[in-house]
Amino acid sequence: MKKVYVALSADFIHPGHLNVIETARKLGELTIGLLTDKAIASYKNLPMLSYEQRRVVVENLKGVAHVVPQDTLDYTENLKKIRPDFVVHGTDWQTGPQKHARESVIEVLKEWGGDLVEPEYSEGFSARDMNRYVSNVATTAELRRARLRRLIDAYPVVRILEVHNGLSALIAEKTEIEQDGVSRSFHGMWISSLTDSTAKGKPDIELVDLTSRLNTIHDVLEVTTKPVILDGDTGGQPEHFYFMVKTLERLGVSAVIIEDKKGLKKNSLFGTDVEQTQCTIEEFSEKIKVGRGARATDDFMIVARIESLILKAGLEDALARAEAYTGAGADAIMIHSKQTKPDEILEFCAGYREFKRRVPLVVVPTTYNSITEEELADAGVSVVIYANHMLRSAYPSMLRSAETILKHHRSLETDDYCMPIKKILTLIPDGTEGRGGPPA
Repeated sequence: MKKVYVALSADFIHPGHLNVIETARKLGELTIGLLTDKAIASYKNLPMLSYEQRRVVVENLKGVAHVVPQDTLDYTENLKKIRPDFVVHGTDWQTGPQKHARESVIEVLKEWGGDLVEPEYSEGFSARDMNRYVSNVATTAELRRARLRRLIDAYPVVRILEVHNGLSALIAEKTEIEQDGVSRSFHGMWISSLTDSTAKGKPDIELVDLTSRLNTIHDVLEVTTKPVILDGDTGGQPEHFYFMVKTLERLGVSAVIIEDKKGLKKNSLFGTDVEQTQCTIEEFSEKIKVGRGARATDDFMIVARIESLILKAGLEDALARAEAYTGAGADAIMIHSKQTKPDEILEFCAGYREFKRRVPLVVVPTTYNSITEEELADAGVSVVIYANHMLRSAYPSMLRSAETILKHHRSLETDDYCMPIKKILTLIPDGTEGRGGPPA
């Protein structure tokens, strides 16, 4: 029997997929190369379903004999192993981000005389539209909470944007661009204690308690679907941190980051200009263990934030703490710096790569912002947080409007840089989306 190969993402199986599979199975024994999360993430957003969930679905489709993982958008490795007589794909990949993969398939098939078969693409079915629809109507705390770990596994670097209310969260949720044929968006949201406090007109000294911060968390969770990471400051007393973890996990928050300082919290960017005291390694390790003991699932992540570089305790101290906190059960390490160049962060990354046991590394390049995500990923960073940019960019705009009204005794002059009121009215979903069912 002839061998046939079809590559699928298969997040949502629609008639277009079934048409390709029907064409393929008539040609011979069908093997599905199921794209892994990492392969899909290389050119579009992470699928709703995990690889294992998608595999179960595909294995049960009529005519499928075998399912194998395809780890990249490039088919070459799988094709050389299987040496199929036919590769089947719809005509939609003749342009767009998969065009180069198609050209590669044609070249590889020439090695043994294989053929590419391209049934006409079925119009009217958009996996992206289906994904957005399901995200809007079927997000649960469990799905959202688990997604951060999947993102870290799938992407070279996970991109997180600060939010401080429902409106800024919607911007983080929906902002997307196409660049070089690849979709780029933010993977999740960071609820910062600095911007949450500032938006409430309060100082960033851990004054806004968890009960008050839960209001912001609820506002964000209610209108979005992407993972949320909470800035947990110091986490408070270990007994208090225990209940913080239980509450956040239950709501569907994906991670909390706590810093290894004690006493009255002051913003790290003050450095040693203000009095700040670092916990002992033993004290903070115990707090991590308490938080882990509060978890009901492994999906929720406890991230240990190291302040050694901020407090000028040195690189060796930072690395010693990273090793100890990982041993205590931290799910990720955040290393912080207030230098304007990334040198000490990169030195830490180099030392961290020598560890036998490593967890994902998180950075917040607020001051050393000349470095790119790609450079940080090459250094071993898994998550980049843009920690306060939404609030910092909103304040100058609001101040400009207020001053312009005072200056001109009217609001006409603000029209050029204010959003039209009609757009405001249509910006926020009114609850009727999805009533007619998923898109065709």
